[in-house]
Amino acid sequence: MPKRHLGPHKSLFSHSQAAGLSHGYHSRMNVAKSGYRVFSANSTTACTELAKKITERLGVELGKSVVYQESNRETRVDVKESVRGQDIFIIQTIPRDVNTAIMELLVMAYALKTSCAKNIIGVIPYFPYSKQCKMRKRGSIVCKLLASMLAKAGLTHIITMDLHQKEIQGFFSFPVDNLRASPFLLQFIQEEIPDYRNAIIVAKSPSAAKRAQSYAERLRLGLAVMHGEAQCSESDMADGRHSPPSVRNTTGHPGLELPLMMAKEKPPITVVGDVGGRIAIIVDDIIDDVEDFVAAAEILKERGAYKIYIMATHGLLSADAPRLIEESAIDEVVVTNTVPHEVQKLQCPKIKTVDVSMILAEAIRRIHNGESMAYLFRNITVDD
Repeated sequence: MPKRHLGPHKSLFSHSQAAGLSHGYHSRMNVAKSGYRVFSANSTTACTELAKKITERLGVELGKSVVYQESNRETRVDVKESVRGQDIFIIQTIPRDVNTAIMELLVMAYALKTSCAKNIIGVIPYFPYSKQCKMRKRGSIVCKLLASMLAKAGLTHIITMDLHQKEIQGFFSFPVDNLRASPFLLQFIQEEIPDYRNAIIVAKSPSAAKRAQSYAERLRLGLAVMHGEAQCSESDMADGRHSPPSVRNTTGHPGLELPLMMAKEKPPITVVGDVGGRIAIIVDDIIDDVEDFVAAAEILKERGAYKIYIMATHGLLSADAPRLIEESAIDEVVVTNTVPHEVQKLQCPKIKTVDVSMILAEAIRRIHNGESMAYLFRNITVDD
């Protein structure tokens, strides 16, 4: 049978048919491309504020779901709409009741997984248990355990901000985008602190020196580092290694004679750098128990600093933190809204908030559209 040859402008379909097929194809592509939903896994109203700000910036509605605790404190999650084949973003801010928030996230992720969601991305601005990311004494690396639990529950990606240690990303078997709050905090310093050119960036401890140096270099300011006696949480004295050994009658080999280890002893707190007549800006990633920040502020005041600011990403501000800040030499504590702290702000007017919902919303948009995340890390240094 002879082949049928089509001219250069001929087609097996008419122009209108081809246009219709093309329109239908692109319509299906658009439906697939726009298939994402944003949910909040929090059961408390205060914790959904950040989720509402993010969805407003994205121009989408918050997904319909109900998260609550039964009378026996069991967590229950009911997803009220279809999520089949869609990218699902779960925004989970962490309140004081950390363990309940973790269970809410795990149960919702598993509910979405069993409802055939395509991808489940956790937006966890403050990652809980991040301080327990190293083996200390006879404890465990709880942060790695939590990473395994999230993967098992069905999460395929995480967006977080300013992990306590960047090495935590290695605990996960899926991608982790560790965003930075430093551009927002730097902008606050430049716009809200009068005469910030007369400021000096302060590292509360030598371990925070790299972060402080990064801030100082971008603001073109000086750097001071505080060094002194370690906090109780860092002490080894609570460890059983210093307890007297039990007496045992041994007739065998007496064992190895290990060299006598000298006890660790740090000097009183000192400041390396001149803060006299300057504005002192202490930078850190987390501010929780504020006793060490209050002590640092007293030392800086004695050294001649006339104003003291604290800049931190995550304002946990537990226990009596608001009262201690109010009574201290600290002039302002500036934190982001990664953790809800409205109650603490009512107790202490010195606490100020910087909104980071913009960068979280942009991260969600870029991940869903398959765009590069590099734009969100411009001018970001490794030490942030």
